[in-house]
Amino acid sequence: MKKIFKVLGVILAIVVVAIAGLLTYVKVALPKVAAAPVMKIDATPELIARGSYLANHVCLCVDCHSERDWTKYCAPLVPGTVGRGGETFDQKFGFPGSLHSKNITPYNLANWTDGEIYRTITTGVTRDGKALFPLMPYLNYGKMDQNDVKAIIAYIRTLPSVKNDVPESTLDFPMNFIVNTIPAEANPQPMPAKTDQVAYGMYIANAADCRECHTKQDKGKEVGEPFAGGFEFKMPDGCTIRSANITADKETGIGELTRQMFIAKFKMFADSNYHCPTVKPGQINTIMPWDNYAGMDTADLGAIYTYLRTVTPVKNQVNHFTPPEANKAAL
Repeated sequence: MKKIFKVLGVILAIVVVAIAGLLTYVKVALPKVAAAPVMKIDATPELIARGSYLANHVCLCVDCHSERDWTKYCAPLVPGTVGRGGETFDQKFGFPGSLHSKNITPYNLANWTDGEIYRTITTGVTRDGKALFPLMPYLNYGKMDQNDVKAIIAYIRTLPSVKNDVPESTLDFPMNFIVNTIPAEANPQPMPAKTDQVAYGMYIANAADCRECHTKQDKGKEVGEPFAGGFEFKMPDGCTIRSANITADKETGIGELTRQMFIAKFKMFADSNYHCPTVKPGQINTIMPWDNYAGMDTADLGAIYTYLRTVTPVKNQVNHFTPPEANKAAL
């Protein structure tokens, strides 16, 4: 019997050492991507304009790296906060830790090289080698045309410098180890011709991260059909918001929407007569930053629509909102 316990003890020790070794490797040796490229961006007015368009209305860099007013529908940006960072995404929102969006104004990035910013955006690895949690969809941005990423960098270099020191993000176990395995080398793809509406629409949809938010996930892994909705967003007031089915299913998706209707849904929020209504705690709101996406070119919105029509239609009726009291009753 003693011999059996001894053998089991040895096996247990080997397992513990193996696990410790694996965790040490993941924590110390990863992430592993190429060094930041040597890059000096020629910030022409045209490039800055393109970057402003992408950062404000497609990739929505300003959405996460500014403050949003959650007392209003679709949480519009708080004036004067663009790029200052500080938005917190923590366990109240369903995240595995406490994440704080970085200050991307020159106050924080003045000493970063263009190449260091480029690597962070496209691989998720910072200048000091730390892995970012993919709240910023760097795996998507790594597929973008290099010139578009450079345009975004050129634009954020022009933002007013805002003094705002943001706390370091922290992740819960085991995500604090897993996060190091997520970054990957960038695989930039040239932007398709706009005449190829499907390919170009797919490119813009990737840059806008449509699939990420409109596909049901569990612990960071897709468990639903692409674009069929159902991604759950936990809100601090205790309610749950779920993303819409944007496949072409006629009953539960956007199959009955014409191209014009699809575009009009976005452009409604760009109307000067529209003002985001006040939303009280416990009332339905949306994560979707409609007012930012409303500034997207009509042609780009139309291309996304054309691309979505090629996605396999999925019948999936989404319950878009569960109020706090219903969530409490379910516990």
